Amino acid sequence: MVELKKLSWKDVKSEPLSTGLSRKLIYGDKAMVAEVILKKGVVVPEHHHESEQLTWIVKGELLFEIDGKKITVKEGEVLVIPSNKPHKATAIEDTIDMDIFSPIREDWLSGNDQYLRGGKS
Repeated sequence: MVELKKLSWKDVKSEPLSTGLSRKLIYGDKAMVAEVILKKGVVVPEHHHESEQLTWIVKGELLFEIDGKKITVKEGEVLVIPSNKPHKATAIEDTIDMDIFSPIREDWLSGNDQYLRGGKS
């Protein structure tokens, strides 16, 4: 069981994943929030996961490909991605996004997320 805690993003260690892609994570028992930093041109390869995902663009713009459709998400917009829905994203410009997941991404905690690290998973 997670205890009550208060955190500041400036105190959370950034995890570099690949060239132009890094993240910070804060999580509890059932939900996770990630601050994801993507440089222009970075591609997050198609993947899917059990977690429902809400992607809030704080700064910049991402182009998602889902079900053969292209969806642009800009600063101030939120995209809700259902559980197990394959999706891909490309940074149209330097972007900061906040990804909220429920349940938490165990693959991110264990480092079993090779699709983000230049490998396959």
